[in-house]
Amino acid sequence: MTREEGIKKTYPGVSHVVILGAGASIATTIRNPEKSGKELPSMNNFIDVVGLDDIIETLPDEVQDDNFEKLYSNLHGQNPESEEILEIQRRVRDYFSDMELPEEPTIYDYLILSLRPKDFIATFNWDPFLYQAFCRNVDKAPMPHICFLHGNVAIGYSKADDKTGPSGMYSKRTGNQFKPTQLLYPVAEKNYNSNQFISREWNSFRTRLESDGTKRVTIFGYGAPDTDVEAIDIMREAWGGSDERNMEQFELLDIREREELRETWDDFIHTHHFDYGKSFFDSILAKFPRRTGERYMHQFLPTTPAEAFQEPFPVPQDVDTLEELWDWYEPLFKVERA
Repeated sequence: MTREEGIKKTYPGVSHVVILGAGASIATTIRNPEKSGKELPSMNNFIDVVGLDDIIETLPDEVQDDNFEKLYSNLHGQNPESEEILEIQRRVRDYFSDMELPEEPTIYDYLILSLRPKDFIATFNWDPFLYQAFCRNVDKAPMPHICFLHGNVAIGYSKADDKTGPSGMYSKRTGNQFKPTQLLYPVAEKNYNSNQFISREWNSFRTRLESDGTKRVTIFGYGAPDTDVEAIDIMREAWGGSDERNMEQFELLDIREREELRETWDDFIHTHHFDYGKSFFDSILAKFPRRTGERYMHQFLPTTPAEAFQEPFPVPQDVDTLEELWDWYEPLFKVERA
């Protein structure tokens, strides 16, 4: 199957789920720095980067920990309404809220354009980059669904409407405000059912993982840390055992080594049904944008192996503007519109 034939062939129903961790946003800013040069922290350098040192150094030894999430959990356990807790929450939100994508195309622009409405992105990240990429590309083509598993500085929620929207803005239909979503949770008490917004997002994510139509899963920069035990348990229950999902394909994108990642996600992967890369541009998303479901289905067509092979049409990495990127994707959009 040639490049042109691959672009023109579309199938309904075969869904691709992408799960984003901090590594995905960090990779985005390494390739294209945040507009003002702001650094995106990991949990191991979080305190220094966000500027919490003056608070942390005053805390007693029994709450201290090198990992910020564990430290926060310890502090929250002592007094969830303490001045220190409230100030940490304020500074974290302020640090992430004014982050902005640069003008040129970023990994998140590529990602959002490489998926279709039948596909799904679930992110653990607080930064606004994915939402910003969605907003600046949404008029060019139908977008995938997105859910925010740990809240997000750009996303608000109206409890009365059970709807999400831009944080701080108001619903045109009801006038209710989309209030900022919670970001920080104590490690020992990440009870996602206790928060209506978070419960809603996880239910949506769980439904997609359970679906028989979900045939591809990409884990991008999410290391399944031990602070997310409840999250992994929910994902494992929704996905089922690897023997139950013996035809589905997993993809792992991370700077960590292949075997380390394979061991981390072993419960989800059936035998050899996984791919590995250290960059977004190594992924099936970058090689067969907006056609990853079709690429999956071609292996089951009643053809010879040579006929079933589809020539990749990788995204260009050297474009300077979003307009150039949209022009490159236009042949795929055109087929879908028809």
